[in-house]
Amino acid sequence: MSNLSKRGPHRVLVGDLEYAGLPGRLYTPAEGNGLPAVAFGHDWMTDIKRYHATLRHLASWGIVVAAPATEVGPLPNHKGLASDLETALQILTGVKLGAGHVTVAPGKIGLAGHGMGAGAAILAAAGRERLRAVAALYPAETSPSSVSAAAHVSAPGLIIGPSSPDFIEAGNPLRVAGNWGGAVTYREIEDGTQRGFAEFSPLRVAAGLGMPQSAKQEIARGLLTGFLLHRVANENKYSAFSDPTAVAKKVLSYDSTGIALKLADSNAGNGTSIKVSK
Repeated sequence: MSNLSKRGPHRVLVGDLEYAGLPGRLYTPAEGNGLPAVAFGHDWMTDIKRYHATLRHLASWGIVVAAPATEVGPLPNHKGLASDLETALQILTGVKLGAGHVTVAPGKIGLAGHGMGAGAAILAAAGRERLRAVAALYPAETSPSSVSAAAHVSAPGLIIGPSSPDFIEAGNPLRVAGNWGGAVTYREIEDGTQRGFAEFSPLRVAAGLGMPQSAKQEIARGLLTGFLLHRVANENKYSAFSDPTAVAKKVLSYDSTGIALKLADSNAGNGTSIKVSK
């Protein structure tokens, strides 16, 4: 965690997806063939610029990232964003990137997202084969339901949720984890919230959409990076990041039994957390 929460060893290039016909940004290591890649979905009313540090971070660890800048208005089409994430994956695997020195391995692709974008990533992953992983950070509810769609996702999943109720509940990450069709890793970052993951924006703060949480962002980046390096890049030395019982400082981890107990506890309305560790 201490290493993966910090910038990685690769020099990073930032480009424009518009050249491939899709509004958005592209983050790649400066060079490399057969690299792992993910398409990343943004939260509701959140410019992809608010994820610059996070996406640059992933690229610095050798992961190519495409982030569509679509469905950014107050009434987004969730299925539309899911479709754009699928298009982004096609772009990643179909063309040479950077200055022609970067290629993505078609067998090393995944999906990721935050809030609404996490829900859209789940919609895009449902029923889709050959995805290596899906990482959903504080997934929000979508139309159609991302909770229902989770049951049809066979790829391994990382779900990050809040350790306590947020001021505004946009979704139920715990239910997403409990409904996941494949292997799932559910984590909670102490005092982390959906609204605090995106990077600083004066407009979001003025609108009451939350202050960024830099320390919690750093933890989330470490969890996300390790999971993607294991599942998408197939680097087994990071397998603990897919272990549902692995623990880290300020991180709560739940296996399938812990998820079921926490869901039952949540349904009972008494709000007690159950920590599961090795």
